[in-house]
Amino acid sequence: MSADGKIADASRAAARFPSATDKAHLERQIAKADATLFGAGTLRAYGTTLPVTNTDLIEARRSRHQPDQPVQIVCSAMGNFDPQWPFFRQPVPRWLITTLEGMRSWREGRAAEAGEQPFEHVLITERPFNWHNVMQDLLNGKSALSSAANRPAIQNLVVMGGGELVASLLSDGLVDDLYLTVCPLLIGGKTAPTPVSGLGFTLPRTPQLTLRSCQVEADEVFLHYSVCR
Repeated sequence: MSADGKIADASRAAARFPSATDKAHLERQIAKADATLFGAGTLRAYGTTLPVTNTDLIEARRSRHQPDQPVQIVCSAMGNFDPQWPFFRQPVPRWLITTLEGMRSWREGRAAEAGEQPFEHVLITERPFNWHNVMQDLLNGKSALSSAANRPAIQNLVVMGGGELVASLLSDGLVDDLYLTVCPLLIGGKTAPTPVSGLGFTLPRTPQLTLRSCQVEADEVFLHYSVCR
């Protein structure tokens, strides 16, 4: 994020200002995970996801009996994706969390253009998403209301954004740790998105954090916080 707490400019374009060091830092976090989770807006901005490409990290995953790539989970109530996005050609496992309406919209609309099975598994939930139920489904590796029966269980999940998704998970007490990189620039603008969007929190009912580590490299600051229960 920028020094004034923005994750993109006012146009919500993809944030490409972090350095190669920050990208490597993010890849290390992704490489530890069973899956990553991100919203449709984040996918729309980038068109791709960040796979694990570092050979040492891939070997470390193999030593932990993990597949080379974590599952890439997209959440979208409406299932509104462009099958021409490079994401659908990346060699990564893809899952979808959506509503019944979103599943029908995707499958009856443009899913075929993205390949026969663009998503290996589809989890169905209500709108607004019931994240407690979704997380239980992910942890258990099964769901009575989805096509994702007998799929791998997810124990370690990295949430990539955007701000509304992060806000929803924080509100439900489903975030354990926050990793923030502060980049040396100012974006400004009241409509530029922040790491936590949505309606926001009011004092004193704001999530409280405990600083676990702080690392400075060149002009960037890497912060690791735990969320207090």
